[in-house]
Amino acid sequence: MALLLQIGLAPRVCAQDVYVHAGRMIDVLAGQMLDDRRITIRAGRIVDVGPWTLPPPGSRVIDWSERTVLPGLIDLHTHIADTGTSSDVALPVKTGPAETALLGARNARLTLKAGFTTVRDVGTYRGLTDVVVRDGIAQGLIPGPRMAVAGAYLTIPGGGGEITGLPAGMAVPPDMRLGVARGAAQVREKAEALFTAGVDHLKIIGTGAVLAIGTEPGTEEMTGEEIAAAVAVARAHDSYVTVHAHGAEGIKTAIRAGARSIEHASLIDDAAITLAKARGVWLVMDIYNGDYIDAVGTQEGWPAEYLRKNRETTQAQRDGFAKAVKAGVRIGFGTDAGVYPHGLNARQFAYMVRHGMTAMQAIQAATSSAAALMGRSDDIGAIAAGRYADLIAVDGDPLVDIRVLEKQPLVMLGGQVIP
Repeated sequence: MALLLQIGLAPRVCAQDVYVHAGRMIDVLAGQMLDDRRITIRAGRIVDVGPWTLPPPGSRVIDWSERTVLPGLIDLHTHIADTGTSSDVALPVKTGPAETALLGARNARLTLKAGFTTVRDVGTYRGLTDVVVRDGIAQGLIPGPRMAVAGAYLTIPGGGGEITGLPAGMAVPPDMRLGVARGAAQVREKAEALFTAGVDHLKIIGTGAVLAIGTEPGTEEMTGEEIAAAVAVARAHDSYVTVHAHGAEGIKTAIRAGARSIEHASLIDDAAITLAKARGVWLVMDIYNGDYIDAVGTQEGWPAEYLRKNRETTQAQRDGFAKAVKAGVRIGFGTDAGVYPHGLNARQFAYMVRHGMTAMQAIQAATSSAAALMGRSDDIGAIAAGRYADLIAVDGDPLVDIRVLEKQPLVMLGGQVIP
């Protein structure tokens, strides 16, 4: 995987230790709230966590003694470097690479300020602009979360990862078709090219999509052989594949082919839940944004096909989420940010609690569990010695009222408080 994810904002190395006084601290590894903690930070990483004691005279202390401190949050399903969804299906084509990257910079800052210090970006129409944004953040050129990126969608021609429904005569440029492939050999070729371009993981469109004209969420698109080809390439690069799959059969095909995680899983059935549990596959289910699509999409005149498919999948997805939670399937926090405005990611927590999770489980889904899915547990996802000093501080107790996380928190990334 790319080294850039480890670097983040490249915080200043400073010989002086920094001490955070946390009035309350959520230990996501132990699953408990601890009072009056001292978090010691050196060169951007946590070196010690324990009960509060006064640090040496002259030390730099960050006083969060009136707040609850959590690990920086992780969103596993974002589209930072993209135009977002609107009534104009051609907007991504009309928006050039440079402007798309600038939009990504804006979206990255909004995401960081909302308390999400790491994101997994799972595809952009304008290929590799997510790589540009990730690298700009890593080099300290722009503020944003640590990013792991997919570069493009691996999708069949005309499938759920393509720009479809364009006006007559409008062509899709080559940089928006970097992952279009049919057959295992083409999938391997495109997957290798993406890793050569610097991506961190692969994103496959396994079924039709809600927000793609001419595709249906329940319809399988990529075959098991094609997905397995991508999985083999990813493993050779010490990485993994995540698969967009709404339909139950597509979910099962992806799991059997070796996917590490399934995105959306809107129409998941009991057999697919059982298979995911047995194989240890993660589900990343964006159960908030159906309400946003229905309300805002209707008001703004989004394509009727989008709205129809959203209505057909929203409640089914939430019912499936509740079943998966009850069954003990691994679940990571992912929102599909970009479908709705960036920075509102935390709105999903309340939906996860409403549909079967405890507040602690929902927070763990966005911290320790998300880090485990990404293979980054040594660096992110908990307030623990050795990990990056990525922290947020909020007023109130999110274990009592999870919606506390929707208010803009104080944010630290790599030991630096974000202004």
